[in-house]
Amino acid sequence: MADNFLRRLFGRSSKDTPVPGVRPTIELQPLRPLGVAGSPVDGAVPELRVDIGTLSDVGCVREVNEDSIRVIRPTDPNELATRGILVVVADGMGGHNAGEIASRLAVEVVVQRYADETKDPGRALARSIEQANRVIIDAASRDARYTGMGTTCTALLLRGGLAYCAHVGDSRLYLVRGNDIFLMTEDHSAVMDLVKQGTITADEARHHPDKNVIVRALGGRADVEVASWEKPLSLRPGDTFLMCSDGLYDLVEDNELFDALRGALPQLACERLVELARTRGGPDNITVGIITMTDSAASSGTAVKATRAIEAAQ
Repeated sequence: MADNFLRRLFGRSSKDTPVPGVRPTIELQPLRPLGVAGSPVDGAVPELRVDIGTLSDVGCVREVNEDSIRVIRPTDPNELATRGILVVVADGMGGHNAGEIASRLAVEVVVQRYADETKDPGRALARSIEQANRVIIDAASRDARYTGMGTTCTALLLRGGLAYCAHVGDSRLYLVRGNDIFLMTEDHSAVMDLVKQGTITADEARHHPDKNVIVRALGGRADVEVASWEKPLSLRPGDTFLMCSDGLYDLVEDNELFDALRGALPQLACERLVELARTRGGPDNITVGIITMTDSAASSGTAVKATRAIEAAQ
């Protein structure tokens, strides 16, 4: 992450426009808008098997891994139905004190806070990130060693055939559905603001010198605004989510992300993507989480694969 994070963050209004819904905001081909639904259609969605792979790597340059990733998957069926499966990725601010502390606090607090309030999953997810922000700020105020620490935070919740997401910063969530890959989060970055203003194109943003300058993150403002989906997403067999820090997507193109996810087991795909980023220099920490959905009945006794053999979202 860029060293001028604090200068950009504290000079920023806290009234940033939140993400208005589930849609990509950068036109990175073949990304295109994806519709949402409030619930599965008439119970027609089959019971889904969820497989998860994660990997966090220090990269080739840095000495400390400031990324954190956590998966919470209850083994008790009743608890699983009530709380769902939660995956959280956080990327501590490089060049600042205790970035690894900030990212660890973020994932721990989100996990703990969400567990306390599950009646409204989407709102509970956003509130858990707000609480993580307060904890990080409080920790920094009590210990000078932590002054200036910050982190991104992206959380994905799967519950009852639906997906919910809330995030702050530029750690990303992608969805592979059918023959397409969709960007499901909006980067809270300086170049994203320029893209929205029409100052630069999305392609120019990918190679802009300030592409990693963050304008919204945990640890900077007490009133951080958490972006969340307006509606949950109905899950389908074959859906594959990719969660990652910028240490991956800065080095790997969208078509390469898609190809790595296609037909691969989640853990193997994580390893392939991390290795690809490392072969390209790995200047930052690299964190990847891959979550696949398959029809439990159809996948019984067979290897779990991300598939393209379903209708592309329109």
